[in-house]
Amino acid sequence: MINKQPVLVTGGAGYIGSHAVLALKDAGWPVIVIDNFSTGFRFAIPDGVALYQGDVEDGALLARIFAEQGMGSGIGAIMHFAGSIIVPESVENPLKYYENNTAKSRALIQAAVIAKVPHFIFSSTAATYGVPEISPVREDSPKAPINPYGMSKLMTETMLGDVARAHPVNYCALRYFNVAGADPKARTGQSTAGATHLIKVAVEAALGKRSYVGVFGTDFATPDGTGVRDYIHVSDLANAHVLALEALIADPAQSLTMNCGYGNGFSVLEVLDAVDRVTNTKLVRRFESRRAGDPDSLISDNSRIQATLPWTPQYADLATIVEHALAWERKLGDMRGEVAALPAST
Repeated sequence: MINKQPVLVTGGAGYIGSHAVLALKDAGWPVIVIDNFSTGFRFAIPDGVALYQGDVEDGALLARIFAEQGMGSGIGAIMHFAGSIIVPESVENPLKYYENNTAKSRALIQAAVIAKVPHFIFSSTAATYGVPEISPVREDSPKAPINPYGMSKLMTETMLGDVARAHPVNYCALRYFNVAGADPKARTGQSTAGATHLIKVAVEAALGKRSYVGVFGTDFATPDGTGVRDYIHVSDLANAHVLALEALIADPAQSLTMNCGYGNGFSVLEVLDAVDRVTNTKLVRRFESRRAGDPDSLISDNSRIQATLPWTPQYADLATIVEHALAWERKLGDMRGEVAALPAST
């Protein structure tokens, strides 16, 4: 029987973080959230979750959280989602990403070491691989990020490895592929205005919130010429975090690095066709030049996570992912009212 000590979730009001909060609560874990609300939303935090507004680099605030929420036995783990995630922005403003994703992670890790938090789960990314020569990509494939976003995450992975060798802490770095969808009960979802995730953009367009969907490149070495990606449902991803936490607790001597994807991919046009079918509409596609550095195909080799965790994805179906994203988008529209049409970006 696992002793379910409190889990501190950074960025717990954001897209993936809020789903992890739900997965933890559904599994009976006490949860605390810290979020600065730069991109998160208060409505994404369920009742009964302790909330602190602030930044993960604020050592005094973290010390207060550890003191107030430790419940005598201390914070059992940190799940770290706080950070910046827009790849083109990282190229234009690299120092923002090295500050938000690397320097602030260092401050958080230091606070965790001081407070003797034994387990740390890190939200990493397939962007650490850069443009892989082989797809599906394995965890031991070369790490060659082509943008500051991917490099900032890889630097944090490196820090965690060094810290785990020097202190009594173990960690799991989960490298996400393309996260999509929303909570099946529509409790939370992707809510950021102007988001660049393809399925988010497409369901917004289907509901009239965008006038078209941009398709960046039709000359990739793929069956239909558009880029192929591995789309993972956000709730399956959140469940992987809970199982990873259990694995760290079960074996404090091990640390883990694992891909999070389904091991298969869909092209941009296949995704848009799926949205057409689910919504019974025909999205306007605007074909544009491919973006520098976009790989033809980026698919996970997920054999390690399948062998390491008792992880059985529940929503590994593109139509289901689209349906859940659409349901959340409709709910979001009811919450906010209609929004003006936005230029699309994927």
